[in-house]
Amino acid sequence: MRKGDKTTRILVAEDDPVNLRLLRACLVEWGYKVTSVTDGQKALEILQGREAPRLAILEWIMPGMNGIDICREIRKQTRKPYTYISMSTAKVKKQDMVEGLQSGADDYLIRPYKPQELRARLRAGRRILDLREQLLSAYRLIEAQRTVDPLTGVWSRNVILDILKRQLTLSSRSHSPMSLVIAHIDHFRDINASFGPFAGDTVLREVGRRFRAALRPPDSIGRSEADEFVIVLPGCDAPTAASLAEKFRARVDRRAVDTSEGVVAVTISLGVMVTPSEKALSLDAAWRLATEALSRAKAKGRNRVEFATL
Repeated sequence: MRKGDKTTRILVAEDDPVNLRLLRACLVEWGYKVTSVTDGQKALEILQGREAPRLAILEWIMPGMNGIDICREIRKQTRKPYTYISMSTAKVKKQDMVEGLQSGADDYLIRPYKPQELRARLRAGRRILDLREQLLSAYRLIEAQRTVDPLTGVWSRNVILDILKRQLTLSSRSHSPMSLVIAHIDHFRDINASFGPFAGDTVLREVGRRFRAALRPPDSIGRSEADEFVIVLPGCDAPTAASLAEKFRARVDRRAVDTSEGVVAVTISLGVMVTPSEKALSLDAAWRLATEALSRAKAKGRNRVEFATL
């Protein structure tokens, strides 16, 4: 059994001192770290704590609070880490077993225990906890990939567009400026064709890193297409936006990117839109203006910054 594994910690709630002593002795021999209590209220407090054991054996009938009610309370708390609960009892009727499982218990242990059966049941509980953790880890990874671009570490398209929409609304309400920058890596298809897609990925990661290094604390950056980055600059007027956009351009142009397939010279073209003071802009309008400015930057030779004409 793995030392220090959280699932090796187990809570035993049992008010019979003889049963408790025998059960504790077995669990310790099997390598579990045992916390034992003799009343239900104390058991509930431990299971509701920040460092609650992930395994528990609860006696059905105890002073203070019975095991059934403890199960029901624990299962209400869906945001806490899952606890695998075995209900311990001498009740052998099928309806009692059904009631115990319906209350939220994961297993039903009938006394007197057969040690090897108990050990096997606890191992099964640990496997279920491990599988649950694996599923949660996979779910968290999927959720992270929905919000963060896995290649560059910047926000995903949906998230950066939500941020842009909120900032446009705030800018309109507060009559304060904000700026939108759309940046394309120049000739990115040629980079992929000449150096290969893995080198292209390296370029994207490095460009994203250089962008992030130049951001102010309130700024946000996302990747909306293969070679397109979107930067939202709250409270940013035209002179500040011009300075920041040029800073972005220079950081990329200053030094070639070293990839596994060779050194790649990289430049970017940027289109900048600053919200007007006299009217509100929709998301579509702001995007169109910044895109038009980006198109002019490309038409004028690339590796340059162009501003939207309002």
